[in-house]
Amino acid sequence: MGKIARAVIGAAYGDEGKGRTVEWLAARSGGSRVTVVRSNGGAQAGHTVERADGLRHVFHHLGSGALVGAATHLSRFMVSHPMKLAAEVERVAALGGCTRLTADPRGLVTTPWDMMVNQAIETARGDGRHGSCGLGFGETVARAEDFGSVLTLADLATPGLAGKLAAIREEWLPARLAQAGLDPKAPGPLSHARAAGVLEHYLEDCRRFLALLELREDGTLGQDEQVVLEGAQGLRLDRNYPEFPYLTRSNTGLANIVAVAEEAGIETIAPIYVTRCYLTRHGRGPMPDERDIAAYFRVDDPTNRPNPWQETLRFGLVDPAVLAADIAADILRVSGRTAITPTLAVTCLDQALGDAPVWLHEGKAVQGPRERFLDALTRATGLNVEAAFADAANVPCETFAAL
Repeated sequence: MGKIARAVIGAAYGDEGKGRTVEWLAARSGGSRVTVVRSNGGAQAGHTVERADGLRHVFHHLGSGALVGAATHLSRFMVSHPMKLAAEVERVAALGGCTRLTADPRGLVTTPWDMMVNQAIETARGDGRHGSCGLGFGETVARAEDFGSVLTLADLATPGLAGKLAAIREEWLPARLAQAGLDPKAPGPLSHARAAGVLEHYLEDCRRFLALLELREDGTLGQDEQVVLEGAQGLRLDRNYPEFPYLTRSNTGLANIVAVAEEAGIETIAPIYVTRCYLTRHGRGPMPDERDIAAYFRVDDPTNRPNPWQETLRFGLVDPAVLAADIAADILRVSGRTAITPTLAVTCLDQALGDAPVWLHEGKAVQGPRERFLDALTRATGLNVEAAFADAANVPCETFAAL
């Protein structure tokens, strides 16, 4: 049998419970024998792991299996944020987690100027905001794809790094501001773009970042380890989803995962598509069913608090037919390449009042027992959705249904 890797993919707008699912998979697969591979996104992702003993962390760079001993690899599709890693490594180490970190040298890197431009553009949109996190992820990708101004992890290790950063500040920055119609002298995020010490401080961030990891190409994955690929955001935020511009500049589904697998010689991907038992969206943009769900669900979400960038978490009901169509479209995009054996996981089931979730069927709200809801998902998607299990103590069975 050829090499097999597991994967976790958000089936909606993010915040589905991917972190919890990854940790469960890592624990089930042997903990320290596992490498969790970040397959897309960047530090704007926030994957929460909260265990039965109260231990809790929101992951941004490190994989969500770190607290059960899994190592982390940042694939070439992960955008690194040197300003944000050190604090996370220190926190996870203090919790007794694994901080072994490798990264593909081709991965893109965010600079302070990407963040500044991101925040300035989002602020200028006013009521027309897109719901950005303000951490510069989209600008980092756009700088590389649209302007050819590429900064990679390999560049961080070269003697010419300072000159490359100066070119980003002196060449890309004014060109991007002109494109966006922004005044570089206006008050706000851009006001200190040329401040003394910004470049020098960032060089120190890069030095510390490199000291915390080892460069390793994606093609070496899976040789002496179990691989769990961890997606960020969700299928409805994929860069190809038909809700532009309220999307991320990232492939949130199988596309990146399969590309990594092909390079590593992994022949089969077993993805778990994850959804809450209700719908959420953090940030602006269309939402097919937005409503107050307090009469049906007791939502407990300490991670997604209201904030100035993404504002307040929004809610709705899951439509199994829409979920099925999104998953089918994602699998179709990689048809004929790596073998795909998908399943479905449902989180937050304990938040359904009276143990009776509410979902959509042909546009109408339907309420019934948990088993009926899971059966509706199975019928719509054709994927296996089992009853809750209790073989992983760190995932309370009341909150989780999975393969």
